[in-house]
Amino acid sequence: MEREIITSAQNPRVKRLIQLQQKSAFRRQEGLFVVEGARELLHCLHSGYEVETMFYCPEILRAYEGSAEILALARDGMGQEVSAKVYGRMAYREGTEGVVAEMRVKQLGLADLRLPKDPLVVVLERVEKPGNLGAVLRSADAAAADAVIVCDPLTDLFNPNLIRSSIGAVFTVPTVACASEECIAFLKERGIQILTAQLQDSRLYYDTDMSRGTAIVMGTESTGLTNVWRNAADAHIRIPMKGRLDSLNVSVSAAILLFEAVRQRESQSGQ
Repeated sequence: MEREIITSAQNPRVKRLIQLQQKSAFRRQEGLFVVEGARELLHCLHSGYEVETMFYCPEILRAYEGSAEILALARDGMGQEVSAKVYGRMAYREGTEGVVAEMRVKQLGLADLRLPKDPLVVVLERVEKPGNLGAVLRSADAAAADAVIVCDPLTDLFNPNLIRSSIGAVFTVPTVACASEECIAFLKERGIQILTAQLQDSRLYYDTDMSRGTAIVMGTESTGLTNVWRNAADAHIRIPMKGRLDSLNVSVSAAILLFEAVRQRESQSGQ
C-alpha cells in the first residue's frame, strides 16, 4: 500500500523536521539531524549514515543529478513524498534538489580516527561561525586531509548552515569534537607536529616542513588561539600580509596552509 502524499505543512512529521533544523537541543535530544539536497544526502549516505525519514518531491527532484539513486531509496520504503508546497516549507534554503532527510547522528571521537603515516590534520579552536567551519571542511576535503578536529566547539557539527556550506564535506572528512587538552595529548602521543597559525613569534608558512605528520591549528579571527595551543606548538607559522589588514578569513587561511602541505608532499614524492 502506497503512503499518502503529505500536503499540509501542519503535519506533525513536517513540524518535527523543521524543529530539528532550528534547534540544536532538539537535535541532541532526538539523536537526529537534517540533510537537505541530493548532493549532500548522497555524501551522507555513502559515509555510512542511516536515514530515519526521507522527504522528497519527485517533480523537483527528477531535475537533478543523483535523483535516480534517491528515488530508488524512496521506492524501497525510506521515502515520504510531499507536495511542492510542503517541500517549500521544509526546505532550509532556496534552490535545493527536492529532498530533505532526517538522519541518525553518528558521533566520532578521537579514538575512532584511523590516521595513516604522516597524517595531515586540521585543528580549529573555538570557531563559532558554521559557515566558516563548513568552508574549512571543503578545503580539507579538497586537500585530502585525514581529519578535522574541532576543539571546544561553539557550533553544532550538525548545524544545517555548516552542512550546507561544507556541501557535505562534514561527512567525507572524518570530523570530531573534543577539548583542546585532549587533542594536544592525542597529537603528541602520535608524534604529529603542531603548527599554530599566528602572527606573533612566527615564521613564514612556506619555510616550515609540512611533509611529516602535521596538525595545522587555527583559532577565531577575532581573538586567535589561546595560550593552551601557543604553548603546545612545535612551531608558529604565519601567512605574509601585504595590505593594511592583519588577518584572512579562517577558511582562506586553512586553504592556503593545507595546499602548501599538499605541495610539499607531492614535491617530495616526485608527483
